Amino acid sequence: LALVLHGVGPGDEVVVPSMTFAATANPVTYVGARPVFVDSERETWGLDPDLTAELLAERARVGRLPAAVIAVDLYGQCAQLDRLEDVCAVHGVPLIEDAAEALGATWQGRPAGSYGSVSAFSFNGNKVITTSGGGMLCSDDVALVAHARKLSTQAREPQPHYEHVEIGFNYRLSNLLAALGRAQLAGLGPRIARRRAIKARYREALADVAGVALMPDDPRGEPTAWLTVIEIDPAIVGADREAVRQRLEAVDIETRPAWKPMHLQPVFAQAEMRGGAVAEQIFARGLCLPSGSALTEELQERVIDVLRDALRA
Repeated sequence: LALVLHGVGPGDEVVVPSMTFAATANPVTYVGARPVFVDSERETWGLDPDLTAELLAERARVGRLPAAVIAVDLYGQCAQLDRLEDVCAVHGVPLIEDAAEALGATWQGRPAGSYGSVSAFSFNGNKVITTSGGGMLCSDDVALVAHARKLSTQAREPQPHYEHVEIGFNYRLSNLLAALGRAQLAGLGPRIARRRAIKARYREALADVAGVALMPDDPRGEPTAWLTVIEIDPAIVGADREAVRQRLEAVDIETRPAWKPMHLQPVFAQAEMRGGAVAEQIFARGLCLPSGSALTEELQERVIDVLRDALRA
């Protein structure tokens, strides 16, 4: 919806971070546009503002600016959204904030979802607040919101009969599921606090393990620790991320590799990519640990015991 609101269509380019889930990149193809993937920076693992600025400047010189830039707040931590806003403003390119993983986070004192012209949240089953599926589009532009609401309900015109002058979608979240999500908002703070405590315990438990580091918490923002992600340096640990994952899986502890970058996905093999070393290293070394708000201290200690054994193997 955000892309449609900005008129993105066939022949357009959209800047997308490579380090993200496919749901960020797929909509670019839905509207007929082409994703141009850009690497992450190390401070937040978000879209690199410097590489983005270079790309926009190059496109401006040939009169072919991207139709939009999508920034992703990865694993509950905001990207450098203030810098990305400035970079986009120089060229008049809309910034869309994919805050799907970051409800409750902040950047420079502003909440996730408050940057750019439009933002999106997810209420999928694995998020801090869930309606079992669906999500939320946000903007402070009243006209954009009104248009989005119309498009999400089949773009019906205000006529007594069924009149349509543009293509719409059935993107409604039912009233029942919306009520379920709203009821959980009161518990958002405690849920985030629990996830932050889980990450803090992992950090403490792994502090003496050489070759293992947690995803950094950039001091310019307050991440939610939606998922705790560690990086495993196989040259130091003696085991790679996949070997550790399999050791945990063998005792029924589910972990996941970090997102596989979009430029490494077969479906986007022909897409342009800027940089890539940071995203590729995060994928090669990154492991997402059990991080749900309902994870008990007892269960986390079991995870830690098995994890430390696997890292010493």
